[in-house]
Amino acid sequence: MPISFSKYGRVFDLFPEMVVILDRKGAIVDHNRSAALHLGEEKLLRGNIEQFVVERERSHFHELLRTRINGTSFDTQLKKADASVMDVSVDVKELQSADESYTVLIIKDITEQKKRDLDYLRFANVIQHTINPIQITDARGLMVYVNPAFERWSGYTKEELIGKNPKLLSSKKHSREFWQEVWNTILAGKVWLGYVENRRKDGMPLHTELLISPIVDNGHNVVGFLGAHRDITEQKMLEQQLMQSQKMESIGTLAAGIAHEVGNPLTSISSLVQVIQRTTNDEFAKEKLELIKNQINRIARTIRDLVDFSRPSTYVERATDVNCVVQDALNIVKYGKKVKEIDFQVSLAQDLPKLMVVPDQLTQVFINILMNAVDSLEEKPGTIWITSGVEDSKLMVMIRDTGKGINPEDLEKIFEPFFTTKEVGKGTGLGLWVSYGIVKNFGGDIRVSSQPGKGSTFTVIFPLKGRSNG
Repeated sequence: MPISFSKYGRVFDLFPEMVVILDRKGAIVDHNRSAALHLGEEKLLRGNIEQFVVERERSHFHELLRTRINGTSFDTQLKKADASVMDVSVDVKELQSADESYTVLIIKDITEQKKRDLDYLRFANVIQHTINPIQITDARGLMVYVNPAFERWSGYTKEELIGKNPKLLSSKKHSREFWQEVWNTILAGKVWLGYVENRRKDGMPLHTELLISPIVDNGHNVVGFLGAHRDITEQKMLEQQLMQSQKMESIGTLAAGIAHEVGNPLTSISSLVQVIQRTTNDEFAKEKLELIKNQINRIARTIRDLVDFSRPSTYVERATDVNCVVQDALNIVKYGKKVKEIDFQVSLAQDLPKLMVVPDQLTQVFINILMNAVDSLEEKPGTIWITSGVEDSKLMVMIRDTGKGINPEDLEKIFEPFFTTKEVGKGTGLGLWVSYGIVKNFGGDIRVSSQPGKGSTFTVIFPLKGRSNG
């Protein structure tokens, strides 16, 4: 016959939790309806509570009950009436009667909670260790979590990002209308997928395929957003290089035709000027003819640059020490008037593998890049670093300056023919174009990074595989 422990009757039968009452020896003396439903009425009436505990937990369970510390809480596993196992949390309470003390176990089924916790743990581990940058924001759009991949990708630390708006990384390439459409989509509880250009902390562009998924609660209210990025920066760079190569090829064909059509009349004009110079004694005429001759020579130099780029090279490639080429180019540039207050810092790696290139053409490449670096300092004191080395099976020469830098909108155009930021008459805009073509012909590449006011870095890259000759 169950013992009644309440003057209000069996109130604990109304509890959703399982309630089991034990005597000093651990025998069950009473239980509520929830306990009977989960554990089985018959087993409860004839047994000790430890019969319900899974075998691997019994020793620990017994020790906890033996101490009978009021207020103790712990998790364990119990066998249900149908022999299935459930995860439970147990609160231990002491109950004193006139002549006896009892132990009250308040048992809550936490099986579903444990499953959710495990799912959350797995989810957290996946996000924490995935190679894709992941960020989670609250409903206002402020970042509350970033994974390590996001830190590496953005260049910011977690401490610099948490609590900030993702616009911290904005490249300002997307309009207000673009972002308004994004917000309209995700606030409606829909997933947004698209391409976004951001900026690293160091100013380098970040191209990503971005998926933003709303996080909703049980009431279907949006409480946050998960942003998953797929970095496509390298893919974008390759696409731009391919477009640039195709553009260069087309322009090269056009340049050959222009050089031919302009070159022949120009030669005739130059010959006539020279004839008139020899036959006239008019000093004013001679002065103006000399001016015409100089302008013709300027046009001729531009034509030669076009021809050099557009027609296949007749020079012979040979095993070349790139360090020697760099040093030769530097020696030529150092003779200029603009370099008096420039500090050249040279650090060339020893024992570089030789490349099969045309030395004279490669010298011209480095002269063009070095002269641009000199010009960017605008005859002010500054530093130009020249370094060489091998990394990831590639030979690289890096030329970095502390000059005025290049505006972001100009970076994509600097290898186009006739594009120049110099004043009229101070540059044809062909130097980098020709240099890019030469390096591409040798299987290499030129990469540029720059920030206005902080200088530029030109990196000339050559693959070693199939190009070296010890």
